[in-house]
Amino acid sequence: MGGMPPIAAPATLPETTRRTAAPAWLVMLLVCAGQFLVVLDVSVVNVALPAMRTGLGLSELGLQWIVNAYVITFAGFMLLGGRAADIFGRKRIFVLGLALFTVASLGGGLAQHPWQLIAARTVQGVGAAVLSPATLTILTTSFPSGPARNRAIATWTAVGAGGGAVGGLVGGVLTEYLSWRWVLMINVPVGALVLAGAVLWLTESRQGAGRRLDVPGAMLVTAGLALVAYGIVQTETDGWASASALLPLAAGLVVIAAFLAVEARAKAPLMPLGLFRVRSVSSANGAMVLAGAAMFSMWYFLSLYAQNVLGYRPLEAGLSFIPHSLSIVLGSTLGPRLMNRLGAKTLAISGAVISAAGMAWQGTMDVDGTYLGTILGPGILMALGAGLTATPIAAIATSGADPADQGLVSGLINTSRQMGGALGLSVLSTVAATRSAAGHGPKALADGYGLAFHVGAAILLGSIVLMVLALPRRPADAAHG
Repeated sequence: MGGMPPIAAPATLPETTRRTAAPAWLVMLLVCAGQFLVVLDVSVVNVALPAMRTGLGLSELGLQWIVNAYVITFAGFMLLGGRAADIFGRKRIFVLGLALFTVASLGGGLAQHPWQLIAARTVQGVGAAVLSPATLTILTTSFPSGPARNRAIATWTAVGAGGGAVGGLVGGVLTEYLSWRWVLMINVPVGALVLAGAVLWLTESRQGAGRRLDVPGAMLVTAGLALVAYGIVQTETDGWASASALLPLAAGLVVIAAFLAVEARAKAPLMPLGLFRVRSVSSANGAMVLAGAAMFSMWYFLSLYAQNVLGYRPLEAGLSFIPHSLSIVLGSTLGPRLMNRLGAKTLAISGAVISAAGMAWQGTMDVDGTYLGTILGPGILMALGAGLTATPIAAIATSGADPADQGLVSGLINTSRQMGGALGLSVLSTVAATRSAAGHGPKALADGYGLAFHVGAAILLGSIVLMVLALPRRPADAAHG
């Protein structure tokens, strides 16, 4: 979900590091700045997409790969990035990830052809996947257990939420007054400044004696996900029975099967399959994949609708999404408090129902839509529901896992959300393009975007059914099938 904040892993990491000599506030500033960039780049490009399409001649369906190239590699390499930070050192991996992210941002800002921009976004996603887990582990190993660490993690989570929340506005301002290229180029000076600070002031730490990196697993799951997404996209132009769609789909499924085989035999698997025998882990990740598939595309289609149908300028589109962003932050803030009263399962279902209602309402959009009735009202419901849903699903996922596995399980939830979002964007973009191709002009585009939201609502209903039937109601039930 483009504007969703990250889910913080529980603070149960071993105390096996030297304390940094830098002031605590400086460590916090550097680490949170890195996380802010990662989350910002999930959502900041959405408002700039029409300008990118005009500037580089991107096709309507090809446009989604500007988003998906980042999300797929981010999801596929995220768990590997967390393990690499433990093995090779949190500071070293933080610097490596941020350097890769910054250089890729420069490459994307200078791109002259669509493939160059998509390649840059792919490398950005790898950099983000390496960088993001290191930001949290640096915090949890730099602050002592207790209130200080809890405040640090709360600040980290809030900064992540802020990055997602201001993405649309930042993208609108940069696109309107400078160029779409600055949506990526803005990362370069900020990234360089944070890099210099990290090299000078962060202290190295690691805990990886005897551990291994599952590079084949990360490569296989990323390639499989990309092939499946590409196959889905091809169905719009060539149909489901065409070789151009069936071959990548089949290849993607084969690669994913190979990933599962590798994970079953690996001594240090990227994704320990045994964890999915725990009811809370399997049901919560399944629900998150479906929820991510439905919710992630909200900002993508709203940005296209606002600019391509209603004629908003990029800045106007960015400003129009501020209430949505605030709603996600509100939902994420209220989530932990409401869990204590309602229970995690009830809150997760309630949030998904609210979001599904907003999607069904949003699907009624047409060429004569108004801001209050067509963007603001349904958008607030979708965003509020998304904010309320994420935290309780993560809490349920970790409730049945061993304490030593809780960080990994939290990482799996984030990965499931991103993977679901990538596949969902491919499916819903194909649905929208197929419907729009039946007509012409803004009306056809509005019809296509509206159908995408209705299909998204149906997917979210599937997630709700799964939550009702499979999520454990109490932590004590979590490990039982």
